[in-house]
Parts: sequence; structure tokens; C-alpha cells
Amino acid sequence: MSNMNGQSETKLKQLLQQVPPGFIVDSRWMARHAISRQSVSSYLKHGWLEPVTSGVYRRPFSSDTNPEAVGGWKMPLLSAAWLLQHSFHIGGASALSLRGHAHYLSFGGAFDLYLYGSDIPSWLQKLRIDADLKARSNALFGDGTIGVDNVDFDLSNENDPELAQSPWRWPMPMSSPERAILEMIDEVPKNESFHKVDVVFESLANLRPKLLTTLLAQCRSVKTKRLFFIYAAKHNHAWRRHIDVSAVDLGKGDRALTPGGRLHPTYRITIPVDLMPKETQDGT
Repeated sequence: MSNMNGQSETKLKQLLQQVPPGFIVDSRWMARHAISRQSVSSYLKHGWLEPVTSGVYRRPFSSDTNPEAVGGWKMPLLSAAWLLQHSFHIGGASALSLRGHAHYLSFGGAFDLYLYGSDIPSWLQKLRIDADLKARSNALFGDGTIGVDNVDFDLSNENDPELAQSPWRWPMPMSSPERAILEMIDEVPKNESFHKVDVVFESLANLRPKLLTTLLAQCRSVKTKRLFFIYAAKHNHAWRRHIDVSAVDLGKGDRALTPGGRLHPTYRITIPVDLMPKETQDGT
């Protein structure tokens, strides 16, 4: 019996050597690699693993090596995405902010971190990190990954053998600006303001019209698509001329979105008056 436990501990030690210091594994990872609970308990006792939350463990690391990693959200997300192979991505306002388009967000403290996917690990939201995680389903686009970058990253890349031990070089699965702005608009008005979207939209001068057209065709929210075209008309970026509105299903009938709003004459949805076409802002 002790010999079997010793073999299991040796196996766990070999596996943990593939886990970068500070990164996280969970019970599902242990089960996938046939690691016994006894071996896990032994490693916890010796300090070779440390508990994070129920069924979740971290390989210990020195905060002197990377002080920014203490309490940060990057290590847990990279662990979940690549070590544990959960399917999700950063999207919405969070992706736009990380790409430099949403300067109104403060990185001095906790901020809203929008995660989209069908397999977001529940333990992520239990961690004490410098972000307020907002879990979202894939309802807006379905399970397709069009417009999501870095979904095909491979830790076992033979052309870069050091990659597995260079965790800060690992990319984060993240929405492109084209997808992220639609995800952000979808949160209006409950979780995002019209004004914040307006500010971000002003910076989106270099969107790719071909990708936008594909995403708009796949988008399942009539509200989101109508609002997108309202913002696009207001800011009139050059890419707007390359998108055919008639190819996008905008639904039928008027939509009430905000109390006291005005009904847009073209896209038939109620919005704040400052988003209305200039010629109608003072009229009826």
C-alpha cells in the first residue's frame, strides 16, 4: 500500500514540475491524472501544494519573484484556460480595456472582469483577487469562437520548448475589439451605460468590417445590433461604409429600451436624446 502511495506521490511530483510556480490546479485535474486524495493530502502537509479554496490548489511561489501576481487575476485565469483546459474568454468592456480602448476603467483596484463561455470554473468567483468576475454565457453568439483571439494556443509547442515554463508569455483568450464592443453593448443599460459605450466607440476607428459583418450576422440580440448601428452612425468611422445593414437581421417593430428615451427614427429603439441624429435631437 505504501509503495502504491509512493508511486502516486512520485507521479504527482513529476506532474507538478510541469505547473509553473503560483499556478493553480483543481480536483478535476488531479482526477484526470489519476492522483489520489492521499497524495494530495501529503503534498499539502509538506507545503508542496497550498490550498486556495475547496478542491483548488496552488503550487507555492515566492512573492519576491513576481509581487504583482499576489492576489492578481492573471495566474488563476491562465491556469484555468491552459492547464485545466476550461473553455472561456475575456470579453466585453474588459477586453476593450485591456486592449487600450476603455481608459475610464481604473486599474488601481478591483474592476469588472467579464468572462464568457460554457465552461467557466465555479471556483474562479470564489477567489480573493483584484477583479470582480462577471460570468456570462455564450448566448450572444452561440458556441462559435469567431472573433475570439488565442483560442488555439498550445502549451506543447515543440518549436518553443521553454513556453511551458514561461507562464507570463502565455496569451489570454480574449475577444477582438469587433466582438468585444458587441458584448459590451449587450450589457446596456443594465450593466453598462450608454455614455461609456459612446466613449469607447469613439476610439474604434480601426475595426475590421469583414469580421464585423460576420459577427453581426451571428449576433442573436436585436437590441445589440440596433444599438451598434446607432453608435456607428454617430461616430461615422471609415469602416462603417463597408458594412451592408440590409444583410443584418434587425428584427421588426419598435423596441423600448430606456424610460424617457426617444425613439430612433431609423433603428426604432428608444435611446437617450444625445444619441439621436442631430437633426432630430431638438424635434419630435
